[in-house]
Amino acid sequence: MATGILKVQGDRIVDDAGNDIVLRGAGLGGWLNMENFITGFPGHESTHRAAMLKVLGQEKYDFFFDQWLTYFFMEEDARYFASLGLNCIRIPFNYRHFEDDMNPRVLKEEGFKHLDRVIDLCTKHGLYTILDMHTVPGGQGPGWHADNPTAHAAFWEHKDHQDRTIWLWTQIAARYKNNPWVAGYNPINEPCDPQHTRLPAFYARLEEQIRKVDPDHILWLDGNTFAMEFRGFESALLPNCVYSLHDYSTMGFPTGTAYVGSAEQKALLRRQYERKTEFHRAHGTAIWNGEFGPVYANPLYEADAGKINAARYELLGEQMRIYDEARISWTIWLYKDIGLQGMVHTSPTSPWNTLIAPFLEKKKRLQLDSWGKYPSEEVEALLKPLVEWINRVSPTAAKTYPTNWDTGRHIDRAVLQTFLSESFQMEFAELFAGKSLDDLDALAGSFKFENCVQREGLNRIMASHAKVRS
Repeated sequence: MATGILKVQGDRIVDDAGNDIVLRGAGLGGWLNMENFITGFPGHESTHRAAMLKVLGQEKYDFFFDQWLTYFFMEEDARYFASLGLNCIRIPFNYRHFEDDMNPRVLKEEGFKHLDRVIDLCTKHGLYTILDMHTVPGGQGPGWHADNPTAHAAFWEHKDHQDRTIWLWTQIAARYKNNPWVAGYNPINEPCDPQHTRLPAFYARLEEQIRKVDPDHILWLDGNTFAMEFRGFESALLPNCVYSLHDYSTMGFPTGTAYVGSAEQKALLRRQYERKTEFHRAHGTAIWNGEFGPVYANPLYEADAGKINAARYELLGEQMRIYDEARISWTIWLYKDIGLQGMVHTSPTSPWNTLIAPFLEKKKRLQLDSWGKYPSEEVEALLKPLVEWINRVSPTAAKTYPTNWDTGRHIDRAVLQTFLSESFQMEFAELFAGKSLDDLDALAGSFKFENCVQREGLNRIMASHAKVRS
């Protein structure tokens, strides 16, 4: 049983009895906020859904997505998750489930159907939930995970986008204000404010309005620039808030340096974590690592996938040992997908994977997905001269925000993962043309827990670090 709504006490999270609560779990990514690498479509959720509606028609579209949202997380998922000793699920969602751009500030009650259902399932199995608005009006950053096909973060330039986000959060907070199993609200995922001043100012406005309807729940506040920096936060520290970082390591990705467990690599992981938590330690705030984790090699693409993945499990374990020392809360990315990163994933022989397999190969070859992309000589031969030319004629291009990206990363995002990937939306949707309701149900059913595969190496590590060792 939960003993009251969780709250922040100094650098700790505690329950009503004053007991320390360390949250350990995963993000339910790709569900109420769909992401291309998680389920296989190209580009961005809103344009993917528009293409699917055009191909399926309204009746089949509504049926398919309702079945898919149902099957993606059911009681079997909650039971399995809890069996590993984990105690928290972060639930990302797209604001479009709850409000329409053409009908702003009118709450869509039907959007709560699946959110309420999953919160109730988690509660039944003793799992806290953190509600994460992964996509906000206007887009808080560039990229697919913000459902932003323009690559321009208009959220920061239009007060009405911000006001609508605050309005929607007050509606959500009013709904869950008395629920002790809701661990709190994660207002914006991975914000990217080039000026570094508008984000803390927005958080201050948001906190004031949420407290009017829900004075008790924790706010879990992501740092700026993909939750990696806290410049400007010092003058705007807020009560009952946990400040969130994301701590991915490139050593866990196909295009990064392979992890071999050397002393130098372990020291690098520690320095990375310490740099991202300088703000927290200087101000005595609680820490939440809201996202981290490698992606995993696919045996269909790499003959030595087992060896590669064993090294990436070691990388993850080393990160978790650092977090254990610091006694921080964390949620790994992610719980379920089609085979790249999830604790649980669809079977390679499932109706879903079988249908989209040739398209996935095309996405891999053309680097249409940013997450977990593989090297491509074809793409590099085309883009490398362009990047070199841009750097030569415009030396300032490489300093474009986000400044942790080089010119090549900006070109990848704008050309490959935004413009080119969007051009394939209808090709992907046409894979579903002519499918009957039974066919669509079987495709959605590929995501049922009993039809999925558990990533045992990952889940053993998750279970072994589920609770902080004394």
